[in-house]
Amino acid sequence: MKYRFGTIYGLLLGIFAIFGAFLFEGGSFKALFLFPALIIVFGGTFSAIIIGFGFENFKKIYKLSKISYFPYHYDLIKLINNFVEYSIITRKEGLLAIEKRIIEVEYFFPRKILRYLLDGTDADGIDKLAALEMKALQDRHFMNILIFSKMGGYAPTMGIIGTVMGLIMTLANAGADPSFLIKSIATAFIATLWGVFSANILWLPISDKLKKCHLDEKNMMEISLEGVLALLSGEVPSIMKARLVAMLPQKNQIEMLNI
Repeated sequence: MKYRFGTIYGLLLGIFAIFGAFLFEGGSFKALFLFPALIIVFGGTFSAIIIGFGFENFKKIYKLSKISYFPYHYDLIKLINNFVEYSIITRKEGLLAIEKRIIEVEYFFPRKILRYLLDGTDADGIDKLAALEMKALQDRHFMNILIFSKMGGYAPTMGIIGTVMGLIMTLANAGADPSFLIKSIATAFIATLWGVFSANILWLPISDKLKKCHLDEKNMMEISLEGVLALLSGEVPSIMKARLVAMLPQKNQIEMLNI
């Protein structure tokens, strides 16, 4: 559960720390949500993404945001134990003995390269196929990450545009009703607030979280590849386990090796 909701807790803390402090100091909740400022910042940011990346990529923003806030947790310990068990079986009964047990592996990538193994693909072929897939995965993920990185750059700029527009309106109407001038000034500074807030609490953290999601999936794929190559070479189960466990954080290594 902690893996899936940590980002949500961080978002709530950021909202509370920034907007909560504003309200505690006597600020008005209504003043934070001036419609023109929101339109300039979010509308301008989204339009820049559509221009730069196309509407098809823009439509993925919601899905990618959901992935970042509710990331998938890979059970690498269970995956390693699967490979060690397969190693024990193959040393006794041969590689084909694990064919019916591949379905036990939870993730698609290791199941796929295990199938390559059973089809007779050699180590070099498996390594090249896995590298190709990991490269394609990295390209896709980095494109998604770049979308949010760019949004983090566009949003403050849109906030500045909103500020300039508000100040221009204020100066152009100098001598008019003071309440109108005050509203124009408020719109100007609220636009800057939303631009900086959305960049640093929404878009850039999502970009960073997607990077972590990519690294987690890449780690799973690397462990899977090492496990399959160890099976192919007929490596002793204890040595295989030590090799795969070495790719985990130290805390998990101590847990699995009982050191």
